[in-house]
Amino acid sequence: MTEGALLNDRYQLLEQLGSGGMADVYRARDLMLDRYVAIKVLRKDFSNNPEFQNQFKLEARAAANLSHPNIVTVHDFGFADNLLYIVMEYIPGKDLKHLIRDKGRFSVQDGIPLLVQACAGIGYAHRAGLVHCDVKPHNMLVSNDGRLKVTDFGIARALASIATGERTDVVWGSPLYFAPEQAAGEPPSPASDVYSLGVVMYELLSGTPPFTASTADELARLHISARPIPIREYIPDIPVALEEIITKVLSKEPAARYRTADQLGRVLLKFGTLTDLQSQAAKEPPSQPVITLKPDVAERLTGKGRSQTVEQEPVPPSYYPPQQAPQAVPEPATTTDAMDAIEEIDWVSVGLGLMAVLAVGGLIPFWLMVYLTFNPPVR
Repeated sequence: MTEGALLNDRYQLLEQLGSGGMADVYRARDLMLDRYVAIKVLRKDFSNNPEFQNQFKLEARAAANLSHPNIVTVHDFGFADNLLYIVMEYIPGKDLKHLIRDKGRFSVQDGIPLLVQACAGIGYAHRAGLVHCDVKPHNMLVSNDGRLKVTDFGIARALASIATGERTDVVWGSPLYFAPEQAAGEPPSPASDVYSLGVVMYELLSGTPPFTASTADELARLHISARPIPIREYIPDIPVALEEIITKVLSKEPAARYRTADQLGRVLLKFGTLTDLQSQAAKEPPSQPVITLKPDVAERLTGKGRSQTVEQEPVPPSYYPPQQAPQAVPEPATTTDAMDAIEEIDWVSVGLGLMAVLAVGGLIPFWLMVYLTFNPPVR
């Protein structure tokens, strides 16, 4: 296909966005609905494979049922001009791999929000019973406003239907991000996606993948048996808690990792919240808490009718999924709260209560005298 071509009498190909060993990606206009879309057109050697065609249709239908803010929406798929294609929402921006190349590496403060979004999208697919199988930064699109969306669900599984001899290293998966069980030829699971997310996290924060090699076979061996260089050697000041998370998700045994991307996302979400609070505390010098006094109390204490208010900046929740937003932590009580409680005591009621106690106590000698009058002690 070339730029300007009309696909299936509906999609006008405008410009090529990228090209890989499996497909070419175009920005196009949907003439029927008058909107921009992204179209992935698979190469002829895959499009003409009957087994792949059938599996591709099944995976495309499953992916089209995924509706989540962090997943690229699948609009349509089909077969035209002897080519398989899939139509997705168009995301202006770059994939995460390009951003890593441009930036070198991301700080913890900038990287954790992106990873939380990736976990949210992939975790949603896990709850729907789908495993991505090819998690990598190339499949994570970041829009201009910082929204990350995961794409290419199911395509790797469709490729699994091709005979082993017909696969190429470029096409069959992404050895840089394979889980050990995938590298060993075993079926992937949600924990396999978690491992791949760990590889992405390592690369995002350090600027380099945990394993590199010149061949896919060597990469597979490294994922199966080698230990990655501790990320602290690249980032000496990385928080210990985050280093432990990365070590856990890069475990060789699936059972030693987080079971799903949702679990990893929740851990990173809590870690991100603590990091934000610690960073804010480190930047702001310690000071006396600013409290609010009732006008009458302030006037008695200072002789001036003034009140002070406190304005606290909440932790920005922009990257948190709505269902996982961190809960506000209640503030500890201050001495002012005790003073306010004292001011609100009803002293009249307290006085009447004391009088009642004294009155009852005074009746005790009277009743004792009456009892002894009618019941004198026997001598």
